[in-house]
Amino acid sequence: MPEQYQETMKGTTTIGLVFAGGVILATEKRATMGYMIASKRAKKVYKVADRIGMTTAGGVGDAQQLARILTVECNLYQIRRSRSITVGASSTLLSNYLNQNRYFPYYVQLLVGGVDEHGPSVYSVDAMGGATKEEEIVATGSGSPMAYGVLEDRYHTGMTEDEAIDLAIRALKAAMKRDAGSGEGIHVVVITKDQYLEMSEDALKKYLSKTPN
Repeated sequence: MPEQYQETMKGTTTIGLVFAGGVILATEKRATMGYMIASKRAKKVYKVADRIGMTTAGGVGDAQQLARILTVECNLYQIRRSRSITVGASSTLLSNYLNQNRYFPYYVQLLVGGVDEHGPSVYSVDAMGGATKEEEIVATGSGSPMAYGVLEDRYHTGMTEDEAIDLAIRALKAAMKRDAGSGEGIHVVVITKDQYLEMSEDALKKYLSKTPN
């Protein structure tokens, strides 16, 4: 079998962004195996608790397994303590699991974001178990350098939900133009204290029309 087909599915741009009332988690949908586009509909944002989501960059199999594990652990936390897990606690739980497996690491870079009793927040979690709270913006994956160029230029504290969605999409489209591992469609999740909303294709159209193709 050719070498490129044996490579792990990888290549991504994921974005986490804190706005005045919540968090935006956004990704594109391409998964690659070397120079081959393995999937045009890869899922890269997972709901792990009522108001918490996780984005994935890296190996698809590793990411999916970690999403399942974190979802179960968040549910167990709710059952055992009769209250919802916080964003910080879920990211710590995930980082502890990754750190325990650092000698046989999961090839991933993750974002955990959502809204809890302390307000909106996003954490970046690496393959070795390092967890960092990001105050405003964060991007991961092969397209993150291009995404950061847009995010750093346009982000400001206290953005509205509409502004935050528009910025996340602009940053993703910039990455998709220059990064071979990023492309196809866009997936946006909006998390507030009232809801976890996966935006539909129709809802995204008005934002996509604002930026050049």
